[in-house]
Amino acid sequence: MLNRVAVLSDIHGVLPALEAVLAEPDVRAAERIVLTGDIAAGPQPTEVLDLLMSLGDRVDWIAGNADRELLEHRRNAPTSAPTPDPLTPWAADRLRPDHLDLLASLPRTLTLPVRGLGTVLFCHATPRDDEEVVLVDSRLDRWQEVFTGLDDDIRTVVCGHTHMPFVRLAHGRLVVNPGSVGMPYGRPGAHWALLGPGTDLRHTPYDLEAAVHRLTGTSTYPDAAAWADYYLHARATDADALAAFGPRDGRTNTP
Repeated sequence: MLNRVAVLSDIHGVLPALEAVLAEPDVRAAERIVLTGDIAAGPQPTEVLDLLMSLGDRVDWIAGNADRELLEHRRNAPTSAPTPDPLTPWAADRLRPDHLDLLASLPRTLTLPVRGLGTVLFCHATPRDDEEVVLVDSRLDRWQEVFTGLDDDIRTVVCGHTHMPFVRLAHGRLVVNPGSVGMPYGRPGAHWALLGPGTDLRHTPYDLEAAVHRLTGTSTYPDAAAWADYYLHARATDADALAAFGPRDGRTNTP
């Protein structure tokens, strides 16, 4: 049984944000660090992967849809993204063979016993799919749908994907989204979560202007300056994100 687990999601290749979170005392003290996907698809993909790989067995990795898309690009596999983000092929082309082997080996889900929470299932989007959308205000029958097939002893589900932190109950299960480390929507800074014995959503502020300057000066991504300014400053609000994601959770306009 683990006493403390730090959950980092949606780092998206932003090294300064990752470094800020890893420097947090509670992350340093955590028995495990769980990465819930979308790790490297961003302007500093190799730097982020190398730092995380250096942490060794303390880190548990889960694949997200963006990680899968990096592999699809490099291996010329059919992709589910008809018009991929231009950052995806750029980032994919910078990965070394060991990076690709690591991403190819990642599971879609992971379960760990955490004190106070029992058996916790970690995933990227939902337990059954790496792109499905569920939100803090998704209706209960949507949660029942995405929970189909889960063992009864899983009473806590941790997911990422939508870059907005929340904790809610759905059909007796606690659902935790830690938000995004590298591409937050709604509030700047790096978002993560600490589990055990309860759930604690955390926010790590860091020097955004220095991070934008550093990223722009070190990344060779052609649009690095604009990308960093937009995403590190969280210029997409939570309202913007909910409006964009809402239709993808199957909701209708009917109250």
